[in-house]
Amino acid sequence: MLRILGPVDLTLTEHRVAFIGSNGSGKSTLARLVNGLVTPSRGTVEVDGIDVTEDAAAVRRRVGFAFTDPEAQLVMPTPAEDLALSLRRSGADKAQRRAMALAALAEHGLEHLADTSVHALSGGQKQMLALAGVLATGPRIVVADEPTTLLDLRNTRRIGDLLLGLEQRLVLVTHDLDLAARCDRVVVVEDGAVAYDGAPDDAIAHYRALVAP
Repeated sequence: MLRILGPVDLTLTEHRVAFIGSNGSGKSTLARLVNGLVTPSRGTVEVDGIDVTEDAAAVRRRVGFAFTDPEAQLVMPTPAEDLALSLRRSGADKAQRRAMALAALAEHGLEHLADTSVHALSGGQKQMLALAGVLATGPRIVVADEPTTLLDLRNTRRIGDLLLGLEQRLVLVTHDLDLAARCDRVVVVEDGAVAYDGAPDDAIAHYRALVAP
């Protein structure tokens, strides 16, 4: 069996925690464990005392997940329809979900695109829409897996400011060390193990030393 991630013992209590590391290091796997997209072959992962293996559905109601490529999340033809789909568990009827979706779009500056084809949106608009869909479900925790990798500088800043300004707790996987530096804690992952765990400046310095030629 291929081992992607070795034994890891972490308790994440800080408001904003970043995972950084090389491609293939295991950091995305760690993040996916938090909402049950990946289940551990050994040991346990708990969110608010709930075991992700025993009740993944309950965990996913608490943990919203944003993928690197927003097109992995956008499944409906227009932004308004996509957000309304995210709200299907709210108990609201179709008209109410439409109104709630429009309000969410307005909150994120996308109201003018409500009935535009999702395929016509820019990369930044798609990522903002995907995040709006995640936030519309009211998660307690947001996990974002390299959410700015495909974006230009302007949209990287916009998405970063949104994520780091959330009231929800944030678990951020990123190659953007400037974003990581704005978190409360940074975990360096290398070769399937935690190589460093601590204050952002110290963790980033450790990571730079790891990858230095």
